[in-house]
Amino acid sequence: MTEKISEAELVVMEALWETAPQTANDVSDRVAADRDWSLQTVKTLLSRLMAKDIIAADQDGRRFLYRPMVARDDYVAGESGRLVNRLFGGRVSPLVAQLAQQDQLTADDIAELEAILKGLKS
Repeated sequence: MTEKISEAELVVMEALWETAPQTANDVSDRVAADRDWSLQTVKTLLSRLMAKDIIAADQDGRRFLYRPMVARDDYVAGESGRLVNRLFGGRVSPLVAQLAQQDQLTADDIAELEAILKGLKS
């Protein structure tokens, strides 16, 4: 995926990844708890995502049903790779070291990382 998703668009995508297809009203209802957005704002974000070919819409009578065309896992993998490349020269260990130095790794995080590394070694 070459198009970037803005923070606001990501909120809409999370709603669509959770359940699809949805109408604009459905998406608006889902994001209303976290954001004070009007239905028109949600429709604008849906239009932007459609223009980027990240979502598609199927007509259902007088309404449109929106669905993602990009899987969440694919999006996360692409964004993670871009972050590591841009900030850490493509190396993951400096990222982990940075998080550790900022005390952002919990004991659970460390245990998960150890399990991942152990799995990779075997």
